[in-house]
Amino acid sequence: MLMPMRHARFLRYVDEIARSGSIRSAAEKLNLTASALNRRIQDFEEELGTPIFERLPRGVRLNAAGELVIRHFRAQLAELTRVRSQVEDLSGFRRGTVSIACSQALAYDLMPNMVAAYRREFPLVNFVIRVLDHRDALRALTEFEVDLALVFRPPPMPEFQILASAEQRVMAIMQVDHPLANREGLRLRDCASYPLALPDRSYSGRQLLDEATARASFRFDAAVESNSFEFLRNYVRNEPAITFQIEIGAPPQDRERYGLVAKPIDARDIQPARLAIGQLRGRALPVAAAKFADQLGSRLIPWADPAISPP
Repeated sequence: MLMPMRHARFLRYVDEIARSGSIRSAAEKLNLTASALNRRIQDFEEELGTPIFERLPRGVRLNAAGELVIRHFRAQLAELTRVRSQVEDLSGFRRGTVSIACSQALAYDLMPNMVAAYRREFPLVNFVIRVLDHRDALRALTEFEVDLALVFRPPPMPEFQILASAEQRVMAIMQVDHPLANREGLRLRDCASYPLALPDRSYSGRQLLDEATARASFRFDAAVESNSFEFLRNYVRNEPAITFQIEIGAPPQDRERYGLVAKPIDARDIQPARLAIGQLRGRALPVAAAKFADQLGSRLIPWADPAISPP
């Protein structure tokens, strides 16, 4: 059964209260009085037969029943969005919104190109792109905040249904005149002698580096550390330092434009890991999201390997 629109409004109320941790703060954002919003919550709790918020001295938070309720409403709202998309598609229109969570490595080149290509064919489709680390991307997926997640090295997770994937090497990025720039491939030991600009430990690529150096007799000391790949890529243009990125995050045209070169790390040090696009298992995607996932999946491997030209 599709969720009535009044439930969609109620989801917005519950969601805002949960995010704010306060009925008064939520009411201000929703343009309601605090008493009116509290009354709506109480009416629903009476209908349900149990509270959905735990009342605290300085606010409220969802209890276990509330978590179940908001998850149910989000699932119903996602189903309503999907059906609307299918109805519009049957009418000959290509409308809707595609929401995606992806890592920074994909946000610089791959995603802008793929979204632009899709919108050239379906200009009435809108996109919401959220740049998150892999844990937050998968959390957003399970909480129905996004339709798709594109993540590097996804952890084992039954709810994450992989639609397409490609192996990705870790690349060392440096200036074209760096002493290591002419080598075909690099060992991590080679890089340890130079200043290193490293992504922070929330990123899967950094975790791979840490795991590799933990097995080695040397250590990496970061001269610079950042949660911004754009900063790291630009930083190595100013110092003969080395940063690291997965292969798809360092396309050839970027290296030529900014005087940088990327060299693969030897597989004896770091084995290639999987980049995957996926959805929440059991969820029927809106038409636009499903079509975009197919398009992205068909291009994922060609884009991932610079030696292969996209069709």
